[in-house]
Amino acid sequence: MNRDAFNNLLALGVRKGASDIHFEAGYPPVYRIHGELLSARLDRLSAEDTRNIAGMVLHPDGEPAGFEFPREIDRSFSVQGLARFRVNVLRQRGSLGLVMRVIPFEVRDFSQLNLPSVVQTITSARQGLILVTGATGNGKSSTIAAMLEHMNRNDRLHIVTIEDPIEFVFGDGKSVLIQREVGVDTETFQTAVRAALRQDPDVIMVGELRDRETAEICLKAAETGHLVVTSLHTPDAVRTIGRLVGMFPVDEQLSVRGRLADNLRAVISQRLLPRQDGAGLIPAVETMMVTLSVAESIRDAQKTGQIRKLIEQGRVQGMQSFDQHLVELVRGQLISADVAKANASSPADLERVLMLGSDERQA
Repeated sequence: MNRDAFNNLLALGVRKGASDIHFEAGYPPVYRIHGELLSARLDRLSAEDTRNIAGMVLHPDGEPAGFEFPREIDRSFSVQGLARFRVNVLRQRGSLGLVMRVIPFEVRDFSQLNLPSVVQTITSARQGLILVTGATGNGKSSTIAAMLEHMNRNDRLHIVTIEDPIEFVFGDGKSVLIQREVGVDTETFQTAVRAALRQDPDVIMVGELRDRETAEICLKAAETGHLVVTSLHTPDAVRTIGRLVGMFPVDEQLSVRGRLADNLRAVISQRLLPRQDGAGLIPAVETMMVTLSVAESIRDAQKTGQIRKLIEQGRVQGMQSFDQHLVELVRGQLISADVAKANASSPADLERVLMLGSDERQA
């Protein structure tokens, strides 16, 4: 496999709207398009093919003599005029494989991403912690990029991002925006966040909360007057609180709940769902704003289960549950009722609301 053939395969994926491209020995190239895996009508890749592809990704200027491929590694990669890619290179059954996430050069805005208008409101916060959550491949990075680009274009801020690897690259704006890549520009998330606190930041974006130490330093940054934006692989607001608190030892969890209640500003949780017209995916979004009632429910573990009801009752503050947004998407003929029920927190309640034509939980 030479570079021209490799670039042609990437171009095909970008042209078809693929979110991910897979290169595995023994299979043809595979594209994830609108959530489904589709194989290219091409020959199966050999182990030599995937090794050559890995070499082109890791060493665009030529592989150094004696280089040994690691068992797994994350890298960013770009093709001029086409797109950027977040790449994971892995070993499997003695050969190399790659999964490449497509990252467009252009950062799409809130309307292009079909995000609710409250996300822009959340972006106006200047202190505290904002969490964007969801499973892998559900658009967290695109949402965070839209938030940062909105700040960059409209406000005079010093924004520091810490990523593994760097995904979206931001252009000129009113802000000063520094992007640091773990493993290239800094050793770890933790050391980079600590260093960022000495770099006069207004906003710190941490690619992912992976462990207790990163969560602790992000909380400290929020407590000391900075805005911290980060992500978690959690499906909704209630389980996000549980995951964050659970990162800490039991004897610290009550204190952590208090710190979250004081410093968490919002949780944006999303799932990408197939559109009814077949034209791609659209996000279903749960938004939780930390009002006094929500803060009290975070502080008291016995009340955390009430958060979902508070979200459903908080439409005037810009809050909405997944099920409320699913109802809106069905009524707008953007997704089918079957897709909504399959992704609802309470399928029976959602079906009842759709049949009755009203949602008493919005009162």
